[in-house]
Amino acid sequence: MKQAARVGIGGPVGSGKTALLECLVPRLMARGIEVAVVTNDLLTKEDAERIKRKGFLPTERIIGVETGSCPHTAIREDPTMNLLAVQDLEQQFPGLDIVFIESGGDNLASTFSYDLVDSYLFVIDVGAGDDIPRKNGPGFMQADLAVINKIDIAPYVGANLDVIRQDAAERRGQKAIAYTNCKTGTGLDEVVNFIEETVLFQTTSPNHAVLSEV
Repeated sequence: MKQAARVGIGGPVGSGKTALLECLVPRLMARGIEVAVVTNDLLTKEDAERIKRKGFLPTERIIGVETGSCPHTAIREDPTMNLLAVQDLEQQFPGLDIVFIESGGDNLASTFSYDLVDSYLFVIDVGAGDDIPRKNGPGFMQADLAVINKIDIAPYVGANLDVIRQDAAERRGQKAIAYTNCKTGTGLDEVVNFIEETVLFQTTSPNHAVLSEV
């Protein structure tokens, strides 16, 4: 049985993880990539139901996991529930190329076990403040790709986007960073390119921009 690539999406509550997924999945599918999604919530399947309502994936390709405990546990210490959900999707849909695993919203210390995922994205949003990159949160620092989301609201929340860019680049070093606005689509192709090139090992179409790491 073919094993799909597994990509985690972590980040604090409200950073835009589900909105990012809603943007990435149709773009990947447009490039001929077969996708499924596993979402994590504490005591509901709210995020899974939200994605199902969007209608861009068959509902059978979306599984909601109720972790019932700290979100860290289900993606790092004991990812059994998520591993079983991924296994179920791979059995039902043997042609899958990638399974996204969205963490339940948590804090800057949230990281994924590489027993669960091949790569993970960590999403923060500008509205949380321009000091977030300087806090050296393990999730932000260690993620394969850091996504700084909601860049459009910086002027309205008193956040300095130039400071965020400078601090993020200093803290992350050579690790990739993307700046996104899910409302307008800014930065989303760069995230898709990152997934294609570093997770699926596919060559990015020359019609698409290459992800900048600074």
